[in-house]
Amino acid sequence: MMNSLPHVTVQDLAEKLAELPSTDIQLVDVREVQELAIASLPGFINLPLSQSESWAIDIHGCLNAETETWVLCHHGMRSAQMCQWLMSQGFSNVKNISGGIDAYSIQIDRTVPQY
Repeated sequence: MMNSLPHVTVQDLAEKLAELPSTDIQLVDVREVQELAIASLPGFINLPLSQSESWAIDIHGCLNAETETWVLCHHGMRSAQMCQWLMSQGFSNVKNISGGIDAYSIQIDRTVPQY
């Protein structure tokens, strides 16, 4: 089931971030607030997976189900869970960012702290 999830690489993400804010895409970070304090990327909406009961009910108010949505976490596991859930909520164009912010730090931007 996991392999069928559409994904993008951190290289794809770097290209998208370079186009911000002109690009029509929703960027969602499902990591915890403490994790964002250590390392974060511009343009992301934070919806911590552990706090889903506080935002899940209004997901269609937070995000547009028709807009391309890329999801980030630390390594790619929580973001994959979020992608599955978003698809179950009718989101049609969801992509998991493979390797998460950890891979982004290693491969793209070493100024982004690793943890």
